[in-house]
Amino acid sequence: MKYGLIKVAAAIPGVRVADVEYNVQQIESLIAQAEGKGAEVIVFPELSLTGYSCQDLFRQQLLLDKAEEGLLVLLDFTRKLDVIAVVGLPVRIGSLLYNCAAVVQHGCLLGLVAKTYLPNYGEFYEKRWFASATDLIPQDIYLAGSPVHVSAEPQVFRTCDGACLGIEICEDVWAPLPPSNNLALAGADIILNLSATDELTGKHSYLMSLLSQQSARMMCGYVYSSCGFGESTQDVVYGGNALVFENGRLLAEGERFSMEPQLRMQQIDIERLRAERQNNTTFRTAQDGARAIYVDCKPTTLRDFELTRQVNPHPFIPAEGMMTQTCEEILNIQTMGLVKRLQHTHCDKAVIGISGGLDSTLALLVTVRAFDKLGLSRRGIIGITMPGFGTTDRTHRNAVRMMDALGVTQREISIAKAVTQHFEDIGHNAAVHDVTYENAQARERTQILMDVANQVGGLVIGTGDLSELALGWCTYNGDHMSMYGVNAGVPKTLVQFLIRHISSSCSAETSASLSTLRASLEDVLDTPISPELTPADAEGNIQQKTEDLVGPYELHDFFLYYIMRYGFRPAKVYMLAQHAFRNSYDDDTLRKWLHTFCRRFFNQQFKRSCMPDGPKVGSVSLSPRGDWRMPSDAASTLWLKEIEA
Repeated sequence: MKYGLIKVAAAIPGVRVADVEYNVQQIESLIAQAEGKGAEVIVFPELSLTGYSCQDLFRQQLLLDKAEEGLLVLLDFTRKLDVIAVVGLPVRIGSLLYNCAAVVQHGCLLGLVAKTYLPNYGEFYEKRWFASATDLIPQDIYLAGSPVHVSAEPQVFRTCDGACLGIEICEDVWAPLPPSNNLALAGADIILNLSATDELTGKHSYLMSLLSQQSARMMCGYVYSSCGFGESTQDVVYGGNALVFENGRLLAEGERFSMEPQLRMQQIDIERLRAERQNNTTFRTAQDGARAIYVDCKPTTLRDFELTRQVNPHPFIPAEGMMTQTCEEILNIQTMGLVKRLQHTHCDKAVIGISGGLDSTLALLVTVRAFDKLGLSRRGIIGITMPGFGTTDRTHRNAVRMMDALGVTQREISIAKAVTQHFEDIGHNAAVHDVTYENAQARERTQILMDVANQVGGLVIGTGDLSELALGWCTYNGDHMSMYGVNAGVPKTLVQFLIRHISSSCSAETSASLSTLRASLEDVLDTPISPELTPADAEGNIQQKTEDLVGPYELHDFFLYYIMRYGFRPAKVYMLAQHAFRNSYDDDTLRKWLHTFCRRFFNQQFKRSCMPDGPKVGSVSLSPRGDWRMPSDAASTLWLKEIEA
């Protein structure tokens, strides 16, 4: 350490899920770059040898054997290198599998640290595969031909020049008592975190605050490396975070949502950190135990309940001051999810049904961003209008104008003749506008999209949103189905907000195409939400309005947020809604639509059980592979009875 400074690096390598040889090559490349630039320590993401998102492949012995072989290759690669490299891999110890960080230098395996806190909530279910460090029995093992001691006790790695390093893995720092607390109190100057943090709306700012506060509280350096592009986007997107903090201050930051490997380096002043600790009496005495003080919380006076908190009626909408940043973050998550899927399937064609409504508009805009990101021609996006019995001139005009402005390929295929023939085939009276009349049109449209996708070798991009999934407001095996659903994590109120954000960004442009696009987007926002499956009125206006049938989306999104995000019972959700919408809806209206929401939410689970892949973008998701696993035949009795009472 020159003047007490140590040069650290946070690395985000390219990754292919379960392709260990490729991953090792990417890691070696970044290690060589870091060594050449004088880095003394380099940290890689969690499970970087295999990829974090292998899921049940972690149960495959072949993958575990290849991970150990990959570590052996890295040991040989680093024999003549001075840099300390910390990489992630799954390690079987005894009969249990652990999520580990391996510390490597000069061809030696210096140590192995297992992850302590295993997230098993929301989109995470690590306990399905891994055991916690607390389960470790102290023992000596051989890994990649090297002897190494493993145990649950904290480990500090002291370099020859006196720097002390501690390691924690991803969720560890999110825990109430992070291992880095004990590591810092045991003398660690720098904490290295191997992570796999998925991107959700607002999560990045919280992460930055968390790491800043942890490095400040522990008066330490903090090097954070989280996996990025190349991990599976089946249900979530990993943006790639390369971060270096020192005592609460951000020193270096990578580029999120980059498709390229990244290496961020910075010097951390260990002498400065040690001086801060030495002068801080609180830090010096923190190793002492704490005395428990019990408070008698039994009330002496019973009072009527009064809610004094503000209740946000639109919990999915970005906060004032964060609107542009949050909208771009959401759009990036959607875009990168699709980018990965297109790249993985080697597709340069996308097929979308364009109705001129909100959802297909957002899906089209996201697909355009994805194609631009990949450098693909927008002509590879095939937008198909499929006029039917309820299509109005207004929505059709907006669909065509948007596609013109965006420069995508257009096709128009009327479904009227095919659906009429279908009615004859099944013996349905076309004058009866029932569920068969409506769903036959939706399924015919989906068949067209799927067959055209086969025809051109492309993917059908799903347009349905989170609110529709919650209500089951989609035709099973109709608009319910696609090959990748970019809007699956976006509720209806947020769909509107994102389109408005994109529209406003067009206003500063002067080109005719962007002016046309903006005018079309504004008219889409003003158009009543409708599936347009029943004929228009005599003046050609939309007659079938979704919110007249199932209720206002702003209410359903409110119910969805509090029921799914916090598990609140209907009585509490109703009370919150009374305060949030006291100037908009009366109590009977709130109760009516809450009843509708709960009834439909339970009854329509079977549609969500087989929903297509799509990225999670916020704190609420209904993916059966991630946040929400519910039996399709669960009873809604308790919920509906409480609402009725």
